[in-house]
Amino acid sequence: MIDTKRISYWWDTLPPIQQRPALEGGLRTDVVIIGAGYTGLWTAYYLLRNRPDLKIAIVEKEVAGFGASGRNGGWCSALFPASLDAIARQSSREAAIAMQRAMNATVDEVGSVAAAESLDIDWAKGGTLILARTAMQQTRLQAEVAHDHEWGFTDTTWLSAAEARERIAATDVLGGLYTPHCAAIHPAKLVRGLAEVVERMGATIYEDTGATSIEPGIVRTAHGVVHAPYVVRATEGYTRTIDGYRRNLAPVYSLMLATEPLPAALWNHIGINARETFSDGRHLVIYGQRTADNRIAFGGRGAPYHFGSRIENSYDRHPATHAAIWQALVELFPPLNDVAVTHTWGGPLGIPRDWFASCGLDSNGMAWAGGYVGDGVGTSNLAGRTLADLITGRTTPLTELPWVGHRSPKWEPEPLRWLATNAGRAVMTRADVSERHTGRPSRAATVVSRFLGH
Repeated sequence: MIDTKRISYWWDTLPPIQQRPALEGGLRTDVVIIGAGYTGLWTAYYLLRNRPDLKIAIVEKEVAGFGASGRNGGWCSALFPASLDAIARQSSREAAIAMQRAMNATVDEVGSVAAAESLDIDWAKGGTLILARTAMQQTRLQAEVAHDHEWGFTDTTWLSAAEARERIAATDVLGGLYTPHCAAIHPAKLVRGLAEVVERMGATIYEDTGATSIEPGIVRTAHGVVHAPYVVRATEGYTRTIDGYRRNLAPVYSLMLATEPLPAALWNHIGINARETFSDGRHLVIYGQRTADNRIAFGGRGAPYHFGSRIENSYDRHPATHAAIWQALVELFPPLNDVAVTHTWGGPLGIPRDWFASCGLDSNGMAWAGGYVGDGVGTSNLAGRTLADLITGRTTPLTELPWVGHRSPKWEPEPLRWLATNAGRAVMTRADVSERHTGRPSRAATVVSRFLGH
């Protein structure tokens, strides 16, 4: 039995779970899905909503929600990893706009399904506020607001320093970019609740059943072989564990911490009263939310990439990175200096070589979705709806979106992948320090962004 209490703070607040049985022997079904996280479960949900007669098997190496779905920052956002410009270069301006509109609508779709299925996920659609705390951050974020307006997304707005501090009283605030298209949620409640819903609808989830290889019509596991006309790969950061997919997505670790519940007096000082998700404009990403039980759940990138795309449970906690994350949080909110940290955790997310998430279905019945670069809470729902349409043969506006059928190039072989990924992490860290001290943009950060296909 997995010690679920150590997976994340989110899991620690759930009632005890009973692990589902593993697969026993061979199986024939209509659709087999690898991975019982958001992507796999949303796909099953919408398939069964469209076709209740389908037989669906979901094979999961650990327990439903073990991966990023139960560990993330709880941002149900409209963020897509590829920029509007990158999408337009691949397809067209109109397609890029359609993609972003679909992402915006997806946030409300998740909330609607949670309400319809009576899933208590601590939903609070307070939007996202990205704070500008240096002159360079202010320049970049104001340019992002202007860029969104040029594309027709005028609900991205710039807040003055006073307006931003009224929402979130962080230090050194010069202003902020605000978008309404994000909700703070309890991610583990969503994934565990969704698993129960799809079981009630007729799907079967086999836990402790890791897929070792896949091919058209066949999924092999240590407990038996599953045959199905449709095979859905929904493995995100764990994709490298499937034979033949080692270089499709780089598993990069993002780490988090949670504070003890904060007293009302402290919240009166900090704000975040609408439970806005928050970040700032630095290069090395940070992200936070006020939880429903009045903690701050806060995370960031910066953990090392491990040679050979290795994934180990011991990598979920990296003292130096967690210390840096805590330092960043206290820098934002100095009154937190005397507050206790009750939980630290982390896990791998999937990064495609071109930072372009994708989903699709080929002529052999092999389907996939992923490469969300940490923004999968909302994007996985869009993926599930899209895959359901593709598998059931429906042509809809979703199946025409530009990420459908996109194939990212594979990552470089080792040691190039290890050298490039960790060098990029170091450059972004130094770029933030350099910009704060010099007030000038980092040329090195620009080079890294171009290398990653931004």
